[in-house]
Amino acid sequence: MKAIQAIKLASGALIIAASVSAFAQASGTDMASAPAAGMSKHHLKMSPAERALSKKVRAALAKAKGVSAANIIVRAQNDAVILEGSVPDQGQSDKATTVAQGVAGVGSVKNDLTVKEEGQ
Repeated sequence: MKAIQAIKLASGALIIAASVSAFAQASGTDMASAPAAGMSKHHLKMSPAERALSKKVRAALAKAKGVSAANIIVRAQNDAVILEGSVPDQGQSDKATTVAQGVAGVGSVKNDLTVKEEGQ
């Protein structure tokens, strides 16, 4: 009976230790290393208008046919938009620029996207 209680106690301790470790890893990640979320350190400093413009461009990229927006980060500074991250081919990079330029309120677009084939 004492052996079963000891096993339960040890199992519980291992689960708690694993949970704390996973939480520490998740909360310790750099915001700039999370492109899927579309957030960066600059995103926290953007004005509400810049944040709204960034969201509009991100939504347009997500809806655009022929553009994989999963690894694209959109930053806005006044009416200038900066596209960062990676796309699978140059055609998608060009299309992302065109889509961003078509969003109302965008004055200029700087394309800092890199081309990385899927799986790299």
